[in-house]
Amino acid sequence: MTAAASAPGPSPAARLTRDLTADLPVPALEDFYQDLHRHPELSLGERRTARKLAGRLRAAGFETAEGVGGTGVVGVLRNGDGPTVLLRADLDALPVQEETGLPYASRHDGVMHACGHDLHVTWLAGAAAALAAGRETWAGTVVAVGQPAEENGQGADRMVADGLYERFPRPDVLLGQHAAPGIAGLYPHVPGLVLSAATDVDIVVHGRGGHGSRPETTVDPVVTAAYLVTRLQTVVSREIAAGEPAVLTVGRIEAGTRHNIIPSEARIALNLRTQSEEVRQRMLAAIRRIADGECRAAGCPREPEVTLGDHFPATVNDVDTDRLVAAVHGAVFGPTKVVDTGPAMGSEDFGRLAVGSIPYAYWFVTTTPAEVWAQAPGADFAEKFQAVPSNHSPRFAPDLSTVAPGVQTLVSGALAFLSVA
Repeated sequence: MTAAASAPGPSPAARLTRDLTADLPVPALEDFYQDLHRHPELSLGERRTARKLAGRLRAAGFETAEGVGGTGVVGVLRNGDGPTVLLRADLDALPVQEETGLPYASRHDGVMHACGHDLHVTWLAGAAAALAAGRETWAGTVVAVGQPAEENGQGADRMVADGLYERFPRPDVLLGQHAAPGIAGLYPHVPGLVLSAATDVDIVVHGRGGHGSRPETTVDPVVTAAYLVTRLQTVVSREIAAGEPAVLTVGRIEAGTRHNIIPSEARIALNLRTQSEEVRQRMLAAIRRIADGECRAAGCPREPEVTLGDHFPATVNDVDTDRLVAAVHGAVFGPTKVVDTGPAMGSEDFGRLAVGSIPYAYWFVTTTPAEVWAQAPGADFAEKFQAVPSNHSPRFAPDLSTVAPGVQTLVSGALAFLSVA
């Protein structure tokens, strides 16, 4: 973990950020966050969340539209001549059973804000209000976007297809941020590649079903699927060069209905993480070859079906844009708080908002409570980072102390580009 590179000229934005966020209504923002956390909604069903955000944007003076791309929200604050800056937060939660024990834990069984999107919405609402209250100090246009369906990779595309840049001002720059594990109070920035591409792959193995007492009359797809799962683990270890980051995960395997019935098919769900298109294509070719080979070896009556599902592109920060935001964050929080952690294997659909190569910066806000970090096993940052609850964990619980700083990161990022006296 190294300090992020700095860029000149952030001081006016940093000074103004301190002025505009000096009197943040932190208790009210914490209440807003806790309310969102209690009421998580899955992708494309974020109606209550969208309504809550839209109400905050309207109260701040933004021209606000709902239902963009399904359940998306867009607020526009026009404030004279100057650049147009888009600030984005994602709205959706995950099908995860919460295990945090928080007093404001999810009230919806099996659904949880396990990725921090409720915090993102809170940060956006707070930043929009702060920028609106201080509009006499800057010029330009702020576009606040509450994006649905980030978790399934559909939301950004749906908003663009619904006229995001025809119905609303086209931005000169896109800014986004994400809650992350790590002791609260750090602001990781990565110029260039920051997040990996992700691809879902579904495989159907076709066998010949029958009675469990007579396996000799069947072609057992469960056994074939088991061999396939094992062999797939060699794709990264034996077919991808050691210096090429890649991950293959078997997230689900399903087959059968009863103990004594050999089923007719088995289904396998994979997820790939890659940082280059060449490696992605090599992995897909290997998956198809291995699936076909295992099914042939087992005597399956049909070739396997290999289908590509959701795909997230790699997230690649514009270097100059990210360095400018990192510099203003260093001025606001201190240069030691802004670090370059290098590219991660996680994925996002934020880059799909960059239609026509709009430059963007996407960074992180670490949110692990100090006491959780201190109690985590490990002698250094890397070991503790592996031990604390991460995004998508049923125990992921960001520290409430990150509400105000997350507002400041968005405000200062916007002010780095808006016309500031």
